[in-house]
Amino acid sequence: MQIKKMPETERPQEKLLYGGAGSLSNSELLALIIRTGTEDKSAVRLADEVISYADENTGGLGSAEVRELTEIDGIGEAKACSIVAAMELSKRMVSGHRNAVRVRIRDSRQVAGILMDELMYEKREFFMTLNLNSKMQVESKSVISIGNLDSAPVHPREVFGPAVRRGAAAVIVAHNHPSGDPSPSPQDIEVTKRLIKASEVLGIRLIDHVIVGNGCFTSMKSEGFFGD
Repeated sequence: MQIKKMPETERPQEKLLYGGAGSLSNSELLALIIRTGTEDKSAVRLADEVISYADENTGGLGSAEVRELTEIDGIGEAKACSIVAAMELSKRMVSGHRNAVRVRIRDSRQVAGILMDELMYEKREFFMTLNLNSKMQVESKSVISIGNLDSAPVHPREVFGPAVRRGAAAVIVAHNHPSGDPSPSPQDIEVTKRLIKASEVLGIRLIDHVIVGNGCFTSMKSEGFFGD
């Protein structure tokens, strides 16, 4: 049997066919998404420029927007849309896989781990809830509010509505800080106090309020805002 040796200068598609997707660099994977380069740049070189530009100007490729990517020479709207769509699909697939597994929540670090990939690169605040059963397993996840750069207004009825409808025993709330700093703001503290009072009235435990930053997080419960 003759064994084919993969050429060192293989194009990304041929390299994928020989060695699988794991053998490709990030630039080569992105080159398959944008498909073509320009007259003076290969698709791989253009992809490398896109990744570098995104890292330096948008906080990473996962948070880049179409209008930002079209600032790059060689990236038009079609290529930019393909890139943004691929990144969004990747985030949804990760989120969907995690939702499919009924994870038992043990601490705030675990909560941050569930939400970090989804929230850390967002440019607006997302306020979310994890609805738990009596065994502290995640039954569902809900996006309650999408705000602006520094706030996502919420009301207790919006937070606990999904929990009531799903018969949840407990709730964990979480939101991101696009600045990357997960330190609680005065508004975060006030919202947490109102949600604690509402949880006592409804009889649905509020386990924690987790704030996600850039690779870090804050647990409002660990910081002492939940009292005893």
